[in-house]
Amino acid sequence: MSGFFISFEGGEGAGKTTQIKAVEKFLTEKGYSVVVTREPGGTYGAELVRSVILSGGAEQYGTAMEAILFAAARNDHVEGLIRPALEQGKVVLCDRYIDSSRVYQGVTGQLEPDFMDNLERITIDGIKPDLTLILDIPAEAGLARANLRRGNEIVDRFEKETLSVHEQRRQAFLRLAEEESERCKVVNAAQNIDGVSKDILAHIDVLLASHSPKGA
Repeated sequence: MSGFFISFEGGEGAGKTTQIKAVEKFLTEKGYSVVVTREPGGTYGAELVRSVILSGGAEQYGTAMEAILFAAARNDHVEGLIRPALEQGKVVLCDRYIDSSRVYQGVTGQLEPDFMDNLERITIDGIKPDLTLILDIPAEAGLARANLRRGNEIVDRFEKETLSVHEQRRQAFLRLAEEESERCKVVNAAQNIDGVSKDILAHIDVLLASHSPKGA
């Protein structure tokens, strides 16, 4: 495919949304055609599933059911938006992707690795990110940011988990980065916004040097 795919991962309050906007601006100014999307979501069907999952509507059916719903949303997202965009030479920036499922449902949800691996394989059908940026911040600091950002809005299905669970997720993301170091790059998200952006763009410059998609 002539385009390329960057996913952004990390715990609650890591600043993914802010940094994705900065990357979109950076790449657009360089002449790339950029698609910004998110998971769960990105397509009409996936957004419907998102509302069910984040509201906690599927929680009573167990983590395996949530994982299956995430997979259904992801498959619709991949086939309806991500794959076509990549085939058109566009740059896809995605707020969460497969690594969030690996961490949230696989690690802290304690689902069997074989179950998660098979679900992922079928769901994405070969569409993996060229680069995954893991925005790392201590769980306590990230939750404080998330609480400030949310204001009076209701806490979602995953934000409401205990501090220890959020820290377990942080450590799981860091282990993933070690295991797949060629794809996954850790960025210190506890620094100021400009510092985070600088580190992210340094990784993207390396990616640009090895890819030359033509903006559609």
